[in-house]
Amino acid sequence: MNPSDATPDLDLSLPSNEERGMLRDSVRGFLGEHWPAAGAVASAADADALRGLWRQIAAQGLAGLGVDRSEGGLREIAIVMEELGRAACPAPMLGAAIVNLALAPLRDRHPAVAALLDALPEGLAFVGLGFADGVQGAQPWAADDALAWRDGRLYGHVGFVDGAAAATHHLLLLGGGSDVAIVDATQPGVACEAAALMGGAGWHALRLDSVPAERIALPAHQREALRRMVAVCLIARAHGAARRAFELVTDYAKERRQFGQPIGRFQAIQHKLANNLIALEGVRLTVFNAAANHDRGVAHWGFFADAAFAFASTALRQVSLETHHAFGAIGYAEEHEAPRHFRRVHADMAALGGVHAARRATAAWLLDGDGRRLPAYDLGEAGNGFREEVRAWLETHWSGERKAAFDGKPFHDREFDASFAEDLGKTGWIGLSWPREHGGQARTPMEQLAFIEEMERAEAPRAGAAIQANALMLFGTAGQRARYLPEILAGQAMHGMGYSEPNAGSDLASLKTSAVRDGDQWVINGQKIWTTTWWGKYMFLAARTDREAKPAHAGISMFVVPMDAPGIEIKPATTMYDGSFANIFYDNVRLSADALIGDLNDGWRVLTSALATERGLIGGGIVMKVAHGFELLCRHLRRPDAQGRRLADDPVVRDRIATLAADIEVGRQLMMECAERVVEGVTPPEYGAISKVFSGELMERFGEAVLDILGLPGALSQGAPGAVENGRFEQQLRHSLMWVISIGTNEIQRSLIAQRGLGLPR
Repeated sequence: MNPSDATPDLDLSLPSNEERGMLRDSVRGFLGEHWPAAGAVASAADADALRGLWRQIAAQGLAGLGVDRSEGGLREIAIVMEELGRAACPAPMLGAAIVNLALAPLRDRHPAVAALLDALPEGLAFVGLGFADGVQGAQPWAADDALAWRDGRLYGHVGFVDGAAAATHHLLLLGGGSDVAIVDATQPGVACEAAALMGGAGWHALRLDSVPAERIALPAHQREALRRMVAVCLIARAHGAARRAFELVTDYAKERRQFGQPIGRFQAIQHKLANNLIALEGVRLTVFNAAANHDRGVAHWGFFADAAFAFASTALRQVSLETHHAFGAIGYAEEHEAPRHFRRVHADMAALGGVHAARRATAAWLLDGDGRRLPAYDLGEAGNGFREEVRAWLETHWSGERKAAFDGKPFHDREFDASFAEDLGKTGWIGLSWPREHGGQARTPMEQLAFIEEMERAEAPRAGAAIQANALMLFGTAGQRARYLPEILAGQAMHGMGYSEPNAGSDLASLKTSAVRDGDQWVINGQKIWTTTWWGKYMFLAARTDREAKPAHAGISMFVVPMDAPGIEIKPATTMYDGSFANIFYDNVRLSADALIGDLNDGWRVLTSALATERGLIGGGIVMKVAHGFELLCRHLRRPDAQGRRLADDPVVRDRIATLAADIEVGRQLMMECAERVVEGVTPPEYGAISKVFSGELMERFGEAVLDILGLPGALSQGAPGAVENGRFEQQLRHSLMWVISIGTNEIQRSLIAQRGLGLPR
């Protein structure tokens, strides 16, 4: 990813996260008191009520947000928009926001802008924002959904105006050019017409007949910036509405009973709501990332805004549909809140040309021009610096003939490279996250992400044993840590994970492999299947030490097993993704007493704690693999064929690429959120599960999309004549299946998300 695209250092004069949290609480409390849900529909149709509320909102200092960045920018406006959506309140924040953000620099050249900027903080201006489909030349009324200028006056029709009913002014975005217009709503010739939208009232159109207006010409890049500001605001408002309805249905699922139990206990409901939470978190993170990059002055913030809209437009509408599915018939009733939120979500996500316009813009960023990649994320001063350090090391130690020789091997021989692991071990980076007392570097999660990113970009082989090392550091004795950790850190020992059995995959509580104490030894008997890294020096093995324990998982213990111990029989098998795993039989394998990791019968806590520590970064590792493959795909699509044609110019391909790019942004944001929660010391397992589920399934979608785009050449495997990227894409598709199954299947993860994250009954 382009280092030149990295986000500049955060301007410390901007509001803090704590201040934004206080703003959210304040706005929610204010609306709860002054715009209660029970009266929201009736109040929305009352122009006087809306004007009165707007004056109160202005008194809170919200109507002036966006003029002075130190007092609030697009992020703060997005928070207010989100809360307005949540409250089903049509206060005219959208129009005010665009005046403050986009037009404030023009106040000295445009009297109408100056007048609005003076009136807004006092609540004296109520700005409707209109989406005009086009502007005709000099012929008035040339089309039903178009405006025309003649002699400084506007004629025509604007089909959708947000906040029109009580407006004192209208700000019209003229879709046919780069202009905007400010119209005094009190002038003769301005007719506000009520219109039903999504079967509901509260929506308006304008009819303009020879209306004087202030025309403001904007350069194309400023017009695009304005459009993206509107997009961020619309996403935020629709997200607030969808989130509110989702929270209502989640509470309903805990109480509504069918067949003698709460419907929230049914797996179908749990997984439906887990999917919705994943989508909502994706929208939340991507829209606020776009807003944050805008406020920090990042040049490519518009890419993030377009990608956020491309994802949100479909995701929020799907969440809205699924919410009603879970509500059942109760959601049909107009007195219920759900219908108003359904309308808001669908209307806001259809604006600005809807998902197709956002995808077109996203595809243009990636496919027009040469060599453009996904914008790099700001990982902070330490993370950004470490990114460059790792990149430079890899250019020296993993390049040229060495890398070419490795890349020439079959995929199944590229799981590990002993010499590279030992070279990496000399840097100490295998212990990036380890505490210093264990020989680690205590690097931040952002530095860990920088390392993962560069390792994926360089297509370097893996090294280390992160999960096992975590378990040893958390639960191992001083002697165990002294014995095993230095080998891992030096890249000299790989550890496999011996968890799954013929009848105990995701249900590890059912495992049968036993460990019986015999004097000063443990005797292991049983079978493990689907064991990866079977060729490692050690196996991190789960075994039953108490057959009578209730619940069953209370009788499990964890052991480190040397793989050269007598009694171990290994039967390797080739996987469909050209890797390998093995069935391993343990027949009276004797271990010393100190092979036990943690307390006796406490293995469940040992293995789940170690997995939870890594699951969020596992999701990050997966999405980094996808991001690297995606950039290679875009590079391939930009290349012309023998006839000079480029797949990058195919509109169907462009739409698919934009969809993938939007999903990758969600995956990257989930990765960043997990890392930031580690920094804050809060690592709920359900959030790592959200990242893992989304990223694993994204890898599958990416592989399928490549085949749709490239056809049979994309299915050619390594070494076949004409194989694209030497078969990388099709091999990654086969490999993707592992990531939705390993470390807890995605179905199990969805249940965890529903039960831990949403509090649904078990």
